[in-house]
Amino acid sequence: MIEQNFLREFNLERSMDISDAEFALFRDLIYKNFGIHLTDEKRSLLVRRLQQLLRINKFRNFGEYYDYLRTHPSDENFTELVNRITTNYTFFNREPDHFTFFTRHCLPEIRTQLIAQNSRDLRVWCAASSTGEEPYMLVMLMMEFFKNEYPMWDAGVLATDLSRQALTTAAQGRYKADQVDMLPKTFLLNYFLKQSEKEYEVNPRVKREVTYRRFNLINKVYPFRKPFDVIFCRNVMIYFDEATKAQVSDKLYESLKPGGYLFIGHSETLTRINNRFNYVKPAVYRKP
Repeated sequence: MIEQNFLREFNLERSMDISDAEFALFRDLIYKNFGIHLTDEKRSLLVRRLQQLLRINKFRNFGEYYDYLRTHPSDENFTELVNRITTNYTFFNREPDHFTFFTRHCLPEIRTQLIAQNSRDLRVWCAASSTGEEPYMLVMLMMEFFKNEYPMWDAGVLATDLSRQALTTAAQGRYKADQVDMLPKTFLLNYFLKQSEKEYEVNPRVKREVTYRRFNLINKVYPFRKPFDVIFCRNVMIYFDEATKAQVSDKLYESLKPGGYLFIGHSETLTRINNRFNYVKPAVYRKP
């Protein structure tokens, strides 16, 4: 018995591999539930991201873990899986020309249109909020643009993500000093509280303007009561195949007001799929 236990622990500590059949099962499972397309080149990444999880839970191989997911398809188990395989990498002021265009072009235009319609309902959706840097950035830019007029607007940002872990981090709004060093000094003074030399926290008045929700972009129905003026969905399409990109693009199109803007990542494009957007500039599209 002791020898058997030793051999079991020894096998768990060894570097795990995944068979062709097991990889196909996980690839189909992940695609069906999250729309994430794992090519053969992503095989080693899948192994690297999941092998620690297998060891912690004493699964002897990937087939055993797959069977567990199939027989225990809870939200918690699938959340843990997606947290492992996705990369929640972002930072403040990432791809800054988007934020410049948002401030100098989108906001003035939308403000004029809404006032003409006797409305102050400015709707912005950050559809891949990750750990919160992007939605907080958008709120700060809106506050900078509207200044003292901001409280008169029903603005703020809806921030959604697939990862519950990332959303928890985002809602806390705490960042290390090196994570905020890309921001203008005035932003640190006006929109953050310095907790220590190594940590900053987003000011509560900014936090209140972001609503965090877990949401899967491959859902068949997008349950929004009203369309959005602007949608940021950056660095998400890279996980999708062409069919899923087309599906998500169509849902985003339907979620925008006529004339609304869609921002995607600079490494992404919609030109290879059938879409109804008008091209504005690299990684910026508009609903006609």
